[in-house]
Amino acid sequence: MSRVVALLALLWLAAFPAFADETCERRTELPPTVNFRVDNDLFGGQDQGYSNGVQLTLVSPNLADYTQDPCLPRLARLVNRYLGAIQPSGFEQQNMVVTFAHAIFTPTDFSRSDLIEDDRPYVGGFLVGLGYNARNGDQLQTTQLRLGMIGPSARGEEVQNGVHRIIGADRFKGWDNQLHDEPVFMLQHERMRRFGGSEGVWGWDAISHYGGAVGTLATFANVGGEVRFGLRLPDDFGSTPLRPAGENTAPRSQTRRGGAWRWHGFLTADARWVLRDITLDGNTWRDSHSVDKEPFVAYVGFGFALMKGSWKFALARYQGTREFETQKEPPVFGSFTISRAL
Repeated sequence: MSRVVALLALLWLAAFPAFADETCERRTELPPTVNFRVDNDLFGGQDQGYSNGVQLTLVSPNLADYTQDPCLPRLARLVNRYLGAIQPSGFEQQNMVVTFAHAIFTPTDFSRSDLIEDDRPYVGGFLVGLGYNARNGDQLQTTQLRLGMIGPSARGEEVQNGVHRIIGADRFKGWDNQLHDEPVFMLQHERMRRFGGSEGVWGWDAISHYGGAVGTLATFANVGGEVRFGLRLPDDFGSTPLRPAGENTAPRSQTRRGGAWRWHGFLTADARWVLRDITLDGNTWRDSHSVDKEPFVAYVGFGFALMKGSWKFALARYQGTREFETQKEPPVFGSFTISRAL
């Protein structure tokens, strides 16, 4: 399964240069974007829980539709013919987002090779996501379908050992106790509204969000918001990667590609009522290690984003409430994102 997902990722990447097709008239106005993000709890002084995550995101320009627009590669238009039920319509602006993500979750004690019953399971996961954003003025709705695999086929052990070998960290010894292979899916929908903003040099805005997800990967309802202040704020829906329309993946009503420096700081929060989380509840159809999760969790974060020309760099730090009853410390992790408009 992981080889199939990897092949799909290569096909999407090979198709991505089609965004530069001269027939895509909107390219020069609102160009496509590539985002690369790395999450790691070492940025927060830990090495446990959500230990590491890597995500590559391909963002289309604004689209006329999802099946005919030449701004999309042919492969994307073909796939979209079968996903009409989750695609928005009747909006002023819309775009498509494709993501490839790998995530690793580990318990606290790296030295134990036995099953640690009161700590979270070892989990590695590889996911492909297809997202659809639609905007009317200061309101946005986004829907994302994620498909992938958790378990040994996701190669969590190999990825973590490779990273720890590079940075000189200790190897986790309990990967023989990780969750079994299982294909997973999650359908997530969220709605956002932007308040404030300014056409001047200095400005602020606030973005509210609410939504939920259903699937074998996770099922939850969430609500939260983000506040930003800075120099030449982007006309988008937030800078935090905790949301599916974060990282400038939402359509913009205008863009600034000049050489002037742009920057802003942001504060963000998200609260969730969690009905299922496979990384804590264990495998869906087989017996496996699990812990008693907390039904209500929350995250707060702060960060800084710097932009110049076609480039954007963002650094953030997040802290959450305890995710399961026997968790020794609240989770803390950091995130670094680099983006480029093509």
